[in-house]
Amino acid sequence: MRGLRALGHHGALAGEQDRRQPFEIDLDVEVDLGLAARSDELTDTVDYGALARVAAGVVTDERWRLLERLAQRVGEEVLAADARVAAVTVSVRKLRPPVPVDLGSAGVRLALRRRRAFLGLGANLGDREGALRAAVAALPDVVAVSPVYETEPVGGPAAQPPYLNQVVALFTALAPHDLLAVAQEVEAAAGRDRSAEERHGPRPLDIDVLWIDGVTVDEGGLTVPHPRMWERRFVLAPLADLAPDLVPREALETATGTVRRLGSL
Repeated sequence: MRGLRALGHHGALAGEQDRRQPFEIDLDVEVDLGLAARSDELTDTVDYGALARVAAGVVTDERWRLLERLAQRVGEEVLAADARVAAVTVSVRKLRPPVPVDLGSAGVRLALRRRRAFLGLGANLGDREGALRAAVAALPDVVAVSPVYETEPVGGPAAQPPYLNQVVALFTALAPHDLLAVAQEVEAAAGRDRSAEERHGPRPLDIDVLWIDGVTVDEGGLTVPHPRMWERRFVLAPLADLAPDLVPREALETATGTVRRLGSL
């Protein structure tokens, strides 16, 4: 889609958010068109008019200082509008920007893509089943949930109660650190206080970012793939239920820890 125009209040300079300014948006939307190509039915394809309205709504209804943030929000809302959209590239241009030269437009371009991601969940304090249920309900973009396993604690103080563990699959456009932030918000809602807990000690809820397809991270307190996932049977057993392509049989056999499959919550 090319040349969507809308008026909005966006900018970092003094007075820019006090008056409406013209913006132009281009969207490149990635969708599997095979079904619509065969059926010739409108219901089998994406409504580009609906996506255009969503994008225009972000421009007119929200206020941001940076074009980068505006483009991010447009992309997020386009992805949220239709689950069939696998990826979107957003170009946002401010027309006739307020600079002391004759500049027709200034803009940015960014891409968002949904990716398969896996989170490991565990709890060994309080209502373990309830904590896992609440976490799954609170996490965004969940597409599959593994069976639950009761597992022995690995590391940490002696005489800990056993854990309940499971793995959750997401199809998400969240960036790795954003996904970590969401996980930690869900942990906090379950009563976890990282500042007060013992290292590898018992906890009401633990959520680890295990894997994101095509992504590697090693910075800012986050490492993806998770650096110890291949050593832990309590991670690999439920992960293999959802993604056997990621878990070689020998890795599961050599991983440590005792696990007992309980079934679904």
